Amino acid sequence: MGASKSESFSIEHNQTAQLFKALSHPAKIAIIEFLLSTDSCICGDIVNQLPLSQPTVSQHLKELKNVGLIKGSIEGTAICYCIDEIGFEKISEFFIQINNHIDQNKIKCC
Repeated sequence: MGASKSESFSIEHNQTAQLFKALSHPAKIAIIEFLLSTDSCICGDIVNQLPLSQPTVSQHLKELKNVGLIKGSIEGTAICYCIDEIGFEKISEFFIQINNHIDQNKIKCC
């Protein structure tokens, strides 16, 4: 994070920021949507769904996996991917917290 002084924030703040940062690219959103549209783990089909090169798709997959939004398992010579529910539960909890605050306080702002 560099100049943002990430060490000044809690571990939870940094982890939540990393989840959102990982989702901040349209290719990653497309990958998540593609994985959601299937009922099983996906191996090589992801590259065929995006207008990007295989190394670029691999980099996006790596970043999504590193923050815990997708899981990957090795099957033969392929790595198969699927949604990691735990990462999305953390995102959901963040928005639930916001919604609960709004509902309880009926924020009146500028």
